[in-house]
Formats: sequence, structure tokens, C-alpha cells
Amino acid sequence: MLEPAVPSSGSGCALAGLRVVDFSRILSGPYCTMVLGDLGADVVKIERPRVGDDTRHWGPPFIGNDAAYFLAVNRNKRSIALDLDDERDLKVARDLAAGADVVVENFRPGLMDEFGLGYELVRVANPSVIYCSISAFAEGPRHADPGYDIAIQALSGFMSITGLGPEQPAKIGVAMLDVVTGLYAAVGILAALQRRHETGAGTKLLIPLFDASVASLVNQAANHLIGELVPQAMGTAHPNIVPYRAFRAADGFLVIAAGNDRLHRRLCEVLGRDDLATDARFTTNQDRVAHRRELETEIEAAVAEEPVGYWVERLTDARVPVAPLQDLRQVFASPEGAATIQHIDDPTRGPFRLVASPIRFSEVDDPDPLPPPRLDEHGAMIRSELGHSGAG
Repeated sequence: MLEPAVPSSGSGCALAGLRVVDFSRILSGPYCTMVLGDLGADVVKIERPRVGDDTRHWGPPFIGNDAAYFLAVNRNKRSIALDLDDERDLKVARDLAAGADVVVENFRPGLMDEFGLGYELVRVANPSVIYCSISAFAEGPRHADPGYDIAIQALSGFMSITGLGPEQPAKIGVAMLDVVTGLYAAVGILAALQRRHETGAGTKLLIPLFDASVASLVNQAANHLIGELVPQAMGTAHPNIVPYRAFRAADGFLVIAAGNDRLHRRLCEVLGRDDLATDARFTTNQDRVAHRRELETEIEAAVAEEPVGYWVERLTDARVPVAPLQDLRQVFASPEGAATIQHIDDPTRGPFRLVASPIRFSEVDDPDPLPPPRLDEHGAMIRSELGHSGAG
């Protein structure tokens, strides 16, 4: 394998010395490879000449020529621009794949094969490669369909359980299914690397966006498969726990999560409604789910009498899970939110902030991250490492 020509960066450098060749774009693949880069892998991001990853243009806001969307998921990577329709550039791409520990791609099914970069061809030159393909679907009638997050939210059932009710469907506020798929891909790659460590064998991973999304339905999927229920959108309410939702106070919203009978009794005490704790309709969680509307109406009336801060203080003192509803300005102004911010010292774009990796090692300091690359920023360096000269 080729040794990385730049210092590894990321949380603890657990993957130092590992080379990841990243043919992916948009979100699911780049999120996966950013996780690997944060862990210390040398990630080589292959992009289209002059255009680059689509998300470079998904703004505003922008810093220089790159949108915040792109910057959010592409730190700790190096960029090389390659035209895969050009034979010289294609040779560079094939050489990169031949020397990779991990290859990640999320093109339409079959396109990598057309370029001679599919798994069966790459493994001839690189038998120990871990090859991860992220697609919209597994084999089947939709196999070649594109995988846009909003479409998968509709197809996977997520949109049917998100929103104020069945007549007002909503998408999740972030392309969360792409993020979840990227995380599944990273987990699968790490497992495959461990298997290779033990056996020496490479493998191909297929991570379908649809499958990862349905797997993320967890209890809602089980509610249907086991109970034959058809869950529907319920706003902020929980299908299996009451009270567990947002309530409007005198000056805003807060979330109350009384997830068991003990917490319900404490909540009733704080609200000054001990009668709700002893009412036979609300004694157990099963009872409360059956009589959801009656109980929530009583809680709504009590909570509306005081401001958010009052209830947060009193419920916190009573050890009832509670949280004010915060916008992102409030999130990053809070101590815990501020602690998630990573300061990027970019010599070209200037300093800016991103959200840091949440993976923290107890015994190793996190090195300074590599800024998200400018398009083809490392092209000459990477070509030199491979013994190629000049641009394609």
C-alpha cells in the first residue's frame, strides 16, 4: 500500500497509515470518508475537473468558491480532479484504487465497472482491498434508481411518521438518512478492516440507502412487524411513551420526557397535579398511552401557566428529563454546544468553524484537522506519489 504523504489527522489517529480512495460525492459517501479521515486515514477525494463535488455549489453561504454544505463533510481529505473519460486521468484513478486500503463510491450501479474501477477489476490488482459501494437500493427492480434523501424519506416510511399528522407530512430537517447511511458504511468498513487484519482477505460491502433507512426505523418498524400497527406522524409525541413530547409554556416550548411511572409521578408533583398520578387512567405507561389525549390536555393547561425557565428549573430539580427547545444560535451559545465547535485554520480561506467529530479518545490529543480541500488542491502531490507527472 502507498504510504500517506501528509500527516494523519483526526481523533487519535487510530487509522494512521490507511489510505482511502473516495469516488463518492454529495453526502452519504463523503460523510463516511470524513469519519475515516477524522480517525486518521489519508482520504484522497476524486472530483470532476472544474466542477468538483456537487455540494461545492450548494449555497449560500459560501467561503470563497465553496459552500458551507461542502465544508461540513469534507475536512481531513485531499482533492485531486480527474476526468474519468480521459485515459490518462483514468490511469491515475486505477493506480489509486490499486494502492488503496479502502475504496468508497456512490455512483449509479454499473458506472464504476464501465470505467474499469468496479470491485472485480480492482481486486485483481489489489486483492486485499475493502470496496464499499453506497447505492439507493439493493438488487431489485429499483436497483438503478438514484438515491435522493427526500425520495428515500418518502419510500422508506420516514415521511409518514414525521410531521404534525397524516395530512401534513414533513421531511426530517437534515438529510439524516444520508448521514445514517454514511455511518453504517463507516462501521462496515471498520469491520471489514478488522476481518482483513485477521484473514488477509479483502471484501466488497454494499450499503443501500433504503435498507439503512428502514433499519433506522427501529421501534416504529417493530411496532408494525410485531404489532401490525401502521405508525403515523404524531408531531413531537412518542407512539409508545406518554408523556413524552413538546409542550407550550407561557413564553415558548419545552420537551418533557417522563419515560416511566416514577418520572410521571414526579412530574405530576411539580405541576401541582398529584391527582393525575393516582388517576386510574394514568397509573401505568400502558394506561397513559391508552388515554394519551386526556392526560396531555391536563399537562398542557398546567405548563402554559409559567415560562420555560420556570419549568426547566423545577423539573430539573425533581430529576424529570426536560429541555427547552433551542434554535441553532442558542445551541452554539450554550456551554455544551460551544464544546462541539472545531476551529479550522485555513491558510487560503481564512479561519472558520465546523462541528468537530464526536469521537473522542481519552489518551491521545486530537491533531489539528486538515481544512476541507480546494478543488484539485493536492492533484500534483498525489500524481507525484503515484509516479505520474503533469496534469491529465
